[in-house]
Amino acid sequence: MEYKDIIVKKDGAVATIAINRPEVLNAIRYETMLEIQDALDGIAGDDAIRVVVLTGAGDKAFVAGGDISVMAKGAGYLDVLHTLPEGQQITWNIEHFRKPVIARINGIALGGGTELALCCDIRVAADTAVMGVPEINLGIIPGYGGTQRLPRVVGVGMAKKLVLSGEHIKAEEAYRIGLVDMLVPKAELDDAVAKLAKRIASKSPIALAMGKEAINMGVQADLRTGLSIEARCFSLCFGSQDRVEGMNAFLEKRKPAFTGK
Repeated sequence: MEYKDIIVKKDGAVATIAINRPEVLNAIRYETMLEIQDALDGIAGDDAIRVVVLTGAGDKAFVAGGDISVMAKGAGYLDVLHTLPEGQQITWNIEHFRKPVIARINGIALGGGTELALCCDIRVAADTAVMGVPEINLGIIPGYGGTQRLPRVVGVGMAKKLVLSGEHIKAEEAYRIGLVDMLVPKAELDDAVAKLAKRIASKSPIALAMGKEAINMGVQADLRTGLSIEARCFSLCFGSQDRVEGMNAFLEKRKPAFTGK
């Protein structure tokens, strides 16, 4: 697929997907989501890539939201009911992607921008970032998982406050409520994300996938079921060559060389 809305770059074990629509502050449309999915499909089969960074091109916006000029064209209830689930599925695919996904929030991240960030495993934001889910101001609500993921991250009460008020919050507040996991000065954002991505990429791909799966599936289950999920994921790690390498490296006081096998 030839990309019009995104740029994909690979640097060692890290792939970066940047939404590249600067004329609309990287607002997303249906085609943007399809391109993100296509890029992920390619990365999934590339064993050299162990971590994905999702960001916005330029220094003004991560994703300013959905492209309202497209949304305003008047799709009806049935049209949206049949097309929205495909976009929601792509957000699910990002969340459950086998490789860790880091959101590099470099600026405005509103509406669909906050929803895309919520799909990522770790959210790192510049201190100049602005977040929120202001869809209520347009007479709608978040449709790419905002009403479902937000309360799981910040709690039901805070999620309702954000969704029903439509307020924009500064990066410091996003960090305080747990919407952002790391907050850094804007000038240090690239280094912070690169350092984190490199650290994660040095781990066993199998353990990374199993750790992510155990958490993602476990938080949606009761504790007993979650422990069963953890036991299964732990056992899969234990049966890997990477587990042997990791433990031998520890005993031999050297760095492990994980292969993902």
